[in-house]
Amino acid sequence: MNLESLLKLNRTIRAIGFDDAPFVRGSGKNVNLAGIVCAGTRFEGMVWGELEQDGWNATETICKLLIGSKFLPQLHIVLIDGIGFGGFNLVNLPELNAQLKLPCVAVMRRQPNLDAVKDAMSRLPNLEKRLELLKLAGEIYSSPPFVFQVCGENPQIVAEVLQRLTDCGKVPEALRLAHLISAAFIKGESSSSA
Repeated sequence: MNLESLLKLNRTIRAIGFDDAPFVRGSGKNVNLAGIVCAGTRFEGMVWGELEQDGWNATETICKLLIGSKFLPQLHIVLIDGIGFGGFNLVNLPELNAQLKLPCVAVMRRQPNLDAVKDAMSRLPNLEKRLELLKLAGEIYSSPPFVFQVCGENPQIVAEVLQRLTDCGKVPEALRLAHLISAAFIKGESSSSA
């Protein structure tokens, strides 16, 4: 059932939200990645993986965590915390959508400063390839309190879905929990900035 039908019928929407764990920049160590499954705003499950800091395997890592898992057939939407994990290990949003056959949404806490992002990326190898991944993520939409990029669904439908998946604040519950759990795993306690 597609998202528009789920909204119209007031059915539960199952989402997975991915966020990376805190990491030491420049350490070269892999970064942990939490994927939290929620039915609406209720926690239902979790996947855990790791990816390269400033690397090239974010899309592949998410796909490996989901393809063949018990969760993928239950999911309606994939949420990621921004387009990059572990610094600038950027997700190829159209590729993620094609592999998982689900709407994929990069949710941001605020409108990004693209000039600052490009400047930071320029210190890393393969700037052109990173810029291409940034471009592939597509238009940035704003539907307060949400700022997002989407592949595989109408942005207006996604804005409604994000509202349904958010308990309080500006972040869908799956992403909020991914942030809290990944921080607790690394630091021994969750951070307050979910």
